[in-house]
Amino acid sequence: MPLPSPAEWQADPRKRVLLFGMSGLGKTHVSSLLRGSGGWFHYSVDYRIGTRYMGEHIADNFKREAMKVPFLRELLMTDSVYIASNITFENLAPLSTYLGKPGDPARGGLPIGEYRHRQTQHMKAEMSALLDTTQFIRRAEDIYGYSNFVCDSGGSICEVVDPEDPADPILTELSSNLLMVWIKGSEAHTQELIRRFDRAPKPMYYQPQFLTECWTAYLAETGRAEDAVDPDAFIRWTYARALAHRQPRYAAMARWGVTVTAEEVAGLASAAAFEDLIAQALAKRGAEG
Repeated sequence: MPLPSPAEWQADPRKRVLLFGMSGLGKTHVSSLLRGSGGWFHYSVDYRIGTRYMGEHIADNFKREAMKVPFLRELLMTDSVYIASNITFENLAPLSTYLGKPGDPARGGLPIGEYRHRQTQHMKAEMSALLDTTQFIRRAEDIYGYSNFVCDSGGSICEVVDPEDPADPILTELSSNLLMVWIKGSEAHTQELIRRFDRAPKPMYYQPQFLTECWTAYLAETGRAEDAVDPDAFIRWTYARALAHRQPRYAAMARWGVTVTAEEVAGLASAAAFEDLIAQALAKRGAEG
C-alpha cells in the first residue's frame, strides 16, 4: 500500500500504526502514551498471545506445578481453588515463564524437545495474534469509538514474517491496514539491552533454524550434555546473537513503512508529538524515494 504524505497523515481522522523493533526500545512506552491520551486504542500482540492463544497452556503449566504440592493437589482435585495467570500489558511474565529456557531441569531448564514444542506454540500464536490486528481495528471503532489505533508488536515479529517476500501474508495484511513503524536502536542501545539482559535473562522466541544453530554450537563449545546446560548461561550466550540475527530482518521490514529512532521515541511526551514525529518520518521516506 502506498505510504501517505505527511499532510495526508496529519489530516487522516483514522491514524493506525504498528510499532516494531527490539524489546526495550519504546514500543510499549509509546503505546501507553497514546492510550493515555484518550484518543488511541492500544492492541498488544504479546497480551493477545498470552490470553487468547497461550492462556490455557500457561494455566495448565501452573496446575502441573501445583499438583506436585500435596496441599494444592487436594484443593485442585476438588475444584476448591482456581489457578490462572494475571497477564497485563506491562507484565507478561506468565508468558515468558511458560516459554522457559532449555537445559538442566535441576536449574529450572526444560528438555530441548519440550522447549522446541513451546517455541512452536508461540510461533503459531504470534502469527494468529498479528493477523487478529485488523479485526481489532474494526472492534476498537465499532464498539469503543476509537478511530486511532496502535498495535504494539512483540520483539519477535521479525521471526514469523519474511520481509523479503513482497507477498508475505502477514506483512501484506498489516501494511494494508496500518502504517508500519520501526523503532530503530543504535549500537549503544544494543549494548545496553545486552547488559540489561545479562542482569536478568528472560525467555524469548527464536526462529527454529537459528535456535538449532545456537543450541548445537553451544553444546559443542561447552562440551555439556543437553540436560547439563545451565539455562541462564545458554540464553545469555544466545541473546547478543539473537539481536544481530534480528537487526537485518527489522531493517528489511522497515521498507514496508517508516523508521524512527529510539532517541526520538524516548523524548515523546504527547500524542501530538508522536503524530508530528511520524509526519517527519514520512517526509524523510518520501525524500529518499
